[in-house]
Amino acid sequence: MPKINGNEIRPGNILEHNGGLWAAVKVDHVKPGKGGAFAQVEMKNLRNGSKLNERFRSADKVERVRLDQKDQQFLFETDGMLTFMDSETYDQIALPAELLGERRPFLQDGMTVHIEYYGEEALNVTLPQKVICRIVETEPVVKGQTAANSFKPALLDNGIRVMVPPFVGQDEDIVVNTETMEYAERA
Repeated sequence: MPKINGNEIRPGNILEHNGGLWAAVKVDHVKPGKGGAFAQVEMKNLRNGSKLNERFRSADKVERVRLDQKDQQFLFETDGMLTFMDSETYDQIALPAELLGERRPFLQDGMTVHIEYYGEEALNVTLPQKVICRIVETEPVVKGQTAANSFKPALLDNGIRVMVPPFVGQDEDIVVNTETMEYAERA
């Protein structure tokens, strides 16, 4: 694994630190009036989700880890385990549903996701940025109402509630951003 200096850490880097794998979430470079400069790094553990704030001086060396990314297709869910298939080798892997967290309802049958691996261990599942969902319940469309910063609640077919513009009605397909979990556009 390549070692990098403490001042070369950037947000999104994966680091091996204190025996764990950490993703750098936020990096502040601090140059105090007295003493040497350092990087204040907020990190999130990729295995258990815990957070850590750590200071790295420019002389400190840390291991930068590269994760392998594979596109895999979602097949089905049984007993809280999600089964994915590698589209090239047709190998199947079962991962816990907690890996997706609150974005789990946006996972649809046959959807292709990015799974990041460290060796043989799957650490992260990334959904496509935009997903098409159907509105099953919302207030009726009001004629003449403009979309000037007025949104109404809507229940999607996957059980998630989002705010939608007033011109969007029931049984319409919309595009939802899976990162922000917000309405993006009509489908």
